[in-house]
Amino acid sequence: MHFRKIKHKKDEVLFTEPIDCDAEGNSLTIEDIYSSDVNIEQTAELKINSEKLYRFISEELDGREREIICKRYGIADKDGNVCEPMTQREIAKQLGISRSYISRIEKKALEKLRARFDE
Repeated sequence: MHFRKIKHKKDEVLFTEPIDCDAEGNSLTIEDIYSSDVNIEQTAELKINSEKLYRFISEELDGREREIICKRYGIADKDGNVCEPMTQREIAKQLGISRSYISRIEKKALEKLRARFDE
């Protein structure tokens, strides 16, 4: 009876089953060969949070705030254009306003985004 029960499992291989030994005598398993440093949970969470961030940027920030945040952190704008992250001084020069005003706008925009993430 036992042999009939395990007959259909004879072709199954477990990931933890030893398949060989290395030079030091340690067992080598399929799991060792196919292991990866990628953490699926962290990757999925990062993707979800990135999508939320893009949505919150378009929903919460006005045009000037959105432009400054996108230029400051190298985030794609509404047209999909991505630029290198810029300093506050570079953005201020480009927009013709002071660096301290850029700083205030950036701080206000980041507070809005943080509040939305905390909801």
